[in-house]
Amino acid sequence: MILIVCIDDRKGMMFNQRRQSQDKILREDMINQCRNGKLYMNEYSFSMFGECTDAVIIAAEDFLNQAGENDYCFVENQEISGYLVDINKIILYHWNRRYPADTYFNIDVTDGNWKRETSEIFTGSSHDKITREVYKKIK
Repeated sequence: MILIVCIDDRKGMMFNQRRQSQDKILREDMINQCRNGKLYMNEYSFSMFGECTDAVIIAAEDFLNQAGENDYCFVENQEISGYLVDINKIILYHWNRRYPADTYFNIDVTDGNWKRETSEIFTGSSHDKITREVYKKIK
């Protein structure tokens, strides 16, 4: 699967069971990254994608179990370490800010098992700077 995660500068994902932030331009970019596939997520995440009517989005609580090898999975509030063997690519969006957090992204993309393929900075609707990095698993 291809994992998609939004993190702050300390790898924070959520605080007090809420997403740290959301950005309309980031969601549009995410949909564009997934143009040739299905995008899986849970109902909590799906609630902010109401304006994305042209995308193939599948919302299910067990979406990490449903997704295939080339499917995209947007993760905000799930434990993902048990799915590490199934992840072949990671798309990280960095807010480039420090927010309070109590849920963190726990995959170390610098551990030698991942290679950064691309890195791009763009301006979001609520953030002056958002960085998208794509990492591919080294076989």
